[in-house]
Amino acid sequence: MARVAVSIGSNLERERNVKDALAALGKTFGELLRSPVYESAAYGFDGPPFYNLVVVFETPLDVRAVRAKIQAIENLQGRKIGENRSGSRSLDLDLLLYDDAVFHDQGLDVPRREIFEHAYILKPLADLLPAAPHPVTGESFADIWLRLGSRQEALSVVDGLDLT
Repeated sequence: MARVAVSIGSNLERERNVKDALAALGKTFGELLRSPVYESAAYGFDGPPFYNLVVVFETPLDVRAVRAKIQAIENLQGRKIGENRSGSRSLDLDLLLYDDAVFHDQGLDVPRREIFEHAYILKPLADLLPAAPHPVTGESFADIWLRLGSRQEALSVVDGLDLT
């Protein structure tokens, strides 16, 4: 079984889309460990703020099958193939980690390079897997957050959401 981490983001009908994504991911992959939900400003474009979180689960599926299932969930929730990745979106699911494997070719970006670039990815990942080592650097996600978190965009925890 592989331990997989996936980021979830939405800035259109955020609560509904995150809730639906969690239900679909749970139905597809089983039990999900879930970080707190964070709100962050749109990055790289003008738009409504995002809700972001990370989930971790175990699966016997290979990395390509996991990615295909994640993309199918996005599409079922109205994400269009080729939709502008630098604009508002109903749902954005990104495969962050697949065990300690490194896939940076053939259309895969695992571990996702953006882990180091955005608080909305790194902070929830550090919440869930603080002691886990980054597959490339070997540094724990908690240590990466301590080193880089203060230099990244601001986040706020969203309390009171019913995502069940």
